[in-house]
Amino acid sequence: MFGISRSALTLFGFELRWYGVLIALGVLGAVIVAHRREARLGLPKDTALDLALVGVPAAVVWARVYYVLFSWEYYAAHPGDILNIRQGGLAIYGGVLGGVLAGWIYCRVKKLSFPCCLDLAAPALALGQAVGRWGNFLNQEAYGRAVTDPRLQFFPLAVYIEGSGWHWATFFYESLWCVLIVVFLLAAEKRGFFRRRGDTFGAYLFLYALERTLVEGLRTDSLYLGPLRVSQALSLAALLAVGLVLARRARGLPALVRALPALTALLLGAAVALDAGLLSAVFALILLGFAVVVYIGSETPGRARQP
Repeated sequence: MFGISRSALTLFGFELRWYGVLIALGVLGAVIVAHRREARLGLPKDTALDLALVGVPAAVVWARVYYVLFSWEYYAAHPGDILNIRQGGLAIYGGVLGGVLAGWIYCRVKKLSFPCCLDLAAPALALGQAVGRWGNFLNQEAYGRAVTDPRLQFFPLAVYIEGSGWHWATFFYESLWCVLIVVFLLAAEKRGFFRRRGDTFGAYLFLYALERTLVEGLRTDSLYLGPLRVSQALSLAALLAVGLVLARRARGLPALVRALPALTALLLGAAVALDAGLLSAVFALILLGFAVVVYIGSETPGRARQP
């Protein structure tokens, strides 16, 4: 129905694919966003570029290792494909873990604040993911279950997959959500909503994990560990962990309010386990929204960050 070429161009017999081009553009955009914020965060000049030089290769390696480990049945039978990333097969959570580990080592060597560098990376990560997800579209992957109702068969709600028909456009949902994360983080930071080092990254991780928990359930190509979707399980763990950290930091608030982010994670976990559907997800989002408003409003915007 729609002809989609995976190849951007062929140069001297080498085929350059759109998947790689879009990942490179995502990295470039991420570096630019981070570079413009490093002085505001009190970091030395070119910290963003240095972090990218150590973080991006580590992220690619870990993203591939993560994907191969959780797809080992296939790669054990096809070991020659382990290093072939031109067809896709880079897991975002593996990339984030690898990039964070490389960043931690860099901060130790350079004697920089690790939480501050995480804050520097947060909007950049979300922007890179927003752009990179379009590589999934051109690779015809990371889509959702089949859409059989003709009234719903239109983009961006659904996407047409060659040889398979219409499916939920899960790559687009994540791309759009990541753009909204970037906008929220930059706007909140500008207004002084994040009062402590690490808050910006915590907000990024919480918001991304929230989306991934919901959207992963729609996908048909999830990585599994037994009966569990790995990305969904990690997302719920991240939601709970960040929720507990927020509760610890917001000590001046009532206990119930402090517990709301963690309750959001638990409610979403129950919804996933019981396949409770959209209603539980909406209720969880309402809880999250209330928690964010109260947490942000608990102190005067613009207050200096605390270590």
